[in-house]
Amino acid sequence: MAPKSVEIGGVTLRLCAPDATGPEWIGQDELLRQLLACWLVIDAKDRPLSPRLVGPPGIGKTTLASAAAERLRRPLFINQCTSDTRPEDLIVTPVLAESGRIAYHASPLVSAMVTGGVCVLDEGNRMNEKSWASLAPLLDHRRYVESVVAGLTIPAHDDFRVCVTMNEDESTFEVPDYMLSRLQPTLTLGFPERDDELRILKYHLPFAPADLLALTVEFLQAAHALKLDYSPRDGLNLLRFALKRLAQEREHPLTRDAAWREALECVLGDEALDLEAAARRKRGSLGGARAPIGLGDLFFDPDDPLHPDQDDDEDDEEYEEDDD
Repeated sequence: MAPKSVEIGGVTLRLCAPDATGPEWIGQDELLRQLLACWLVIDAKDRPLSPRLVGPPGIGKTTLASAAAERLRRPLFINQCTSDTRPEDLIVTPVLAESGRIAYHASPLVSAMVTGGVCVLDEGNRMNEKSWASLAPLLDHRRYVESVVAGLTIPAHDDFRVCVTMNEDESTFEVPDYMLSRLQPTLTLGFPERDDELRILKYHLPFAPADLLALTVEFLQAAHALKLDYSPRDGLNLLRFALKRLAQEREHPLTRDAAWREALECVLGDEALDLEAAARRKRGSLGGARAPIGLGDLFFDPDDPLHPDQDDDEDDEEYEEDDD
């Protein structure tokens, strides 16, 4: 069991409790081996790497790090990063105790540093540059952080390991290059294969009927094939709501198909009812293969004879016939 407090430089730091809720990592074993390789130390002059785990939300980045910590038999600490995370939130926070004195609370990151645990900086690319700058000496050969509020320099335990998870979405900040050079390598998580996705759903919802599990996996696999970001987490939430609706409506029974479709619409929205249309809209928002020429594209279908493109094509054909 991790200690509740530790004294450094005459200052007592109250430590966080480690996280103990990590589920099993299923499938994509090569990613787990790659993460463990990052944390190996193979020589006295070697030091562990601090990789970033990249992928869409709900794909299992934190679960992967949790599984690696469990494989190493080290406590896991998760530091949730947000846009308003301050340097002191990442290191040491002063708190007014009941006695009227200031108590210093170590962050999950510092708790991992001093106990030789594993820290996940979760959704790290939501942080601002000032917060990242406070971690620069930790993520290079120096391996320490400085707490201005406590007046301390805190060295990392030799067994300390860290990784950063990053979502690929528009609500994140750009991480400074000097920090990206410290957060290497990049391990990219993809969506699971069909059998692995089914195992993930069964692991979390062993009480779910086989037909609803199969229906959910088929939906997720179709979404993956169309490059839509519906994740295993989305599938789990969809299934949970469908099962709760079935349990609730005993007096007015729902069919399983009706409950599943209702859950699909409520959990993932109208777009999930037509994956092909959702994929076309996504491609359109990213820019299609055909570039618009102007106002004609707003008023005419591409194949309409009145579309300006059609006139140009006809003129080109007439010009080629004249050349002949």
